[in-house]
Amino acid sequence: MSPFLGELVGTAILVILGDGVVANVLLNKTKGNNSGLIVIGFGWAMAVYVAVFISSPYSSAHLNPAVSIGLAVAGKFDWALVPSYVAAQMLGAIIGAIIVWLAYRQHFNETASGDLKLGVFCTAPAIRSSVNNLITEVIATFILIFGVLYILGPTIKINSKEEILGLGSIGALPVALLVLGIGLSLGGPTGYAINPARDLGPRIAHFILPIPQKRDSDWGYSWIPVVGPILGGVLAAMAVKILG
Repeated sequence: MSPFLGELVGTAILVILGDGVVANVLLNKTKGNNSGLIVIGFGWAMAVYVAVFISSPYSSAHLNPAVSIGLAVAGKFDWALVPSYVAAQMLGAIIGAIIVWLAYRQHFNETASGDLKLGVFCTAPAIRSSVNNLITEVIATFILIFGVLYILGPTIKINSKEEILGLGSIGALPVALLVLGIGLSLGGPTGYAINPARDLGPRIAHFILPIPQKRDSDWGYSWIPVVGPILGGVLAAMAVKILG
């Protein structure tokens, strides 16, 4: 696979398994209905593990615009590649969300709450406050990118630039555990988007899909899980550079 396809497939798998566990917990008449945040946290961690494991040989498994931008700020990724990586991540996230809807279509039809249906696709705050919600996403993503930058394997020189070799099967596990920790510790206020593509891509899918009795896609909140993670990623990369 090309790096573009690696990011697309990896992000699609991330969202299929991640949004899939949310659908299993939130939607009516599923086997996992009302099983709670712990199940969602572990499901998302496994989603990260599988997606990173599969895509890392092809694209280094960013799967997240905050990761791509953060690595570029840290000098570990070519800025020229960032747009194509972000495009692949967004497209993969939309495709993944559509597949989740297909898998759970009957359960969407059996669920009356528009809020729960939207919650399968994207995050929402427990207490709505733009400033505080933004701060939470910045903090959570700072921890993610700060951790990832220390977990990453060695780099090699390509065209006089350092490129990351990739996380591989071994690196995928600590990243998954990092995401699990963030979800259980910092996921309460906003649902820990920590990934603009993971939130915005499925939100777009929710907007375009013919889901019965769905609510609006909460575009007023949608900028927070995009801006917050990017800011957190940039700050984490700067901190790592300062710390050496």
